[in-house]
Amino acid sequence: MVMLEIRPGSAFDREWIYRLRHEVYAHELGQHPPNQAERLSDALDDGNVYIVAAHGDRPVGFISVTPPWAGRYSIDKYLNRAGHPVLGREDLFEIRILTVDPRWRGSAAAPLLMYAALRWVAAHGGRVVAALGRTEILAMYLAAGLTGTGTRVHAGAVTFEVLSGQVSELAERARRHHGPLLRALEPRVRWSLEMPFLPGPPACQHGGASIGVVGRRFDSLPARDDVVPADVLDAWYPPAPAVVELLGGDQGWLARTSPPAHPEGLIEEIAEQRDLPPDAVATGAGSSDLIFRAFRGWLDASSRVLLPDPVYGEYAHVVEQVIGCRADRFPLCRADGWRPDLDRLRDALRERYDLVVIVNPNNPTGVHTDAGDLRRVIADAPGGTRFWIDEAYVEYADSGHSPSPSPSKSSPSQSASLERYAAASGNTVVCKSLSKMYALSGLRAAYLAGPAELAAESRRWAPPWGLSLPAQIAAVHALRDPGYYAGCWARTRTLRSGLAERLAGLGADLRVHESAANFVLLTLPRSGPTAAGLVAACRRDGVFLRDLSPLSPAFEGRTVRITVRDPDANDRVATTVATALDRLRATP
Repeated sequence: MVMLEIRPGSAFDREWIYRLRHEVYAHELGQHPPNQAERLSDALDDGNVYIVAAHGDRPVGFISVTPPWAGRYSIDKYLNRAGHPVLGREDLFEIRILTVDPRWRGSAAAPLLMYAALRWVAAHGGRVVAALGRTEILAMYLAAGLTGTGTRVHAGAVTFEVLSGQVSELAERARRHHGPLLRALEPRVRWSLEMPFLPGPPACQHGGASIGVVGRRFDSLPARDDVVPADVLDAWYPPAPAVVELLGGDQGWLARTSPPAHPEGLIEEIAEQRDLPPDAVATGAGSSDLIFRAFRGWLDASSRVLLPDPVYGEYAHVVEQVIGCRADRFPLCRADGWRPDLDRLRDALRERYDLVVIVNPNNPTGVHTDAGDLRRVIADAPGGTRFWIDEAYVEYADSGHSPSPSPSKSSPSQSASLERYAAASGNTVVCKSLSKMYALSGLRAAYLAGPAELAAESRRWAPPWGLSLPAQIAAVHALRDPGYYAGCWARTRTLRSGLAERLAGLGADLRVHESAANFVLLTLPRSGPTAAGLVAACRRDGVFLRDLSPLSPAFEGRTVRITVRDPDANDRVATTVATALDRLRATP
């Protein structure tokens, strides 16, 4: 096989693309009348993303993707998308004008370009694609996993069928049916796109790539001091002094001693500190443990779930990929500052969902919604609707767990948290992460508060010894030092504002969104470097950021999440981002 390069189409490629389009679609196929300029373009080209196959310096084929932020699609010229449920979605990506130089037809160029378009769409949060497939080569599109809609349209002498596909299903089909071929092709293809040639394993993709510097088998632990892990939302501060002292004591005993089979003591401590009935509490080895455990019992393939969009990726993964049920999206818009429209949410809930997920403050947008407003939305929902409220970062949004008159007890601010409301409700569960807020991410600890019967169900599905002894000891003693953590959360808010100010000063074309949690969002202009490009450039200098593109098309491939770290690390982040942007802007 001749080695081909798959790369983004450049401004220099456009003239060749327009001339090949004219040669194929005007002269060869008769879709358009020939023109004197011998070039063919259209009004969508300003929003199209071109991917090119090249042999050496010579392009031999191309494909284009029209993303939802372009605002219109080529299929709009032929049909009313509102009459086609799959095509009427606002987050649709259109794959179009796959074209190969006649001399390269029959080579790997066409299938590689189709695969590249799918990888590009997935890397930008795409869930649904559409395409117009020429009827003469319809088998190629169907073999790739696209489904015919039965609708055919005509353009000049050419007949197309309207095709669609779910990105997750297309990706799984490529992995299952073409995985060996793709792995064999990888060393023979020069892949110059920003996403990897092969996707990771079929699981939710999280941030936290920075942990990789210590090695897959943790053989390079000292390397952790050389990087800034601003790609994962771990705390920048250490656990409470008593926790550090206890964990640093007889470490041999901690390592070799079995924990209580069931963490009754931790449940009692949570109930006391949070003023909750003990039977309303269940614990887990981090929030993900609680999510998987609860959702597998509540949902099946026939369930309907409403998720915010964008939202923490684990929810869509569990609902759609693990359980296999339907998930509708409730869109959050950048133009609205990512704030949820609660009146529109009330309208959406009339569809009678089995489960509604709300992350507050939302990760990754960082917007906090007043707990009183959420209580009113819950109260207005149809009967039978269950709510899961994820409050992993809620203490950053408010004064949080400020010290109470009793030195051993903390009281959650009711303007921020719904956990006491949930415990007295019949349909609401609040999930709280001790890992993130209490600097225990490496130990994994979380709890949920909700109706006694739901908490009991979660406890019933918890395996014995599911929480390690160090995790239980650390969580109990962390909860007993509310004053220490209140100071850490207040300091985080100050550091967050300082980081946002530094980043905003890097250019008038940048948009900085200061979250209500422990991160800021940096959005790049459409005409400049991409989020993936910035993340890669900063990583080369030891600063790890999170590209939010795969989570949702709402980010348009240009938003980066940056976790708040200590002052020196924040300074290094701002300096590295500035240097990386200068390099990227100078690159043609």
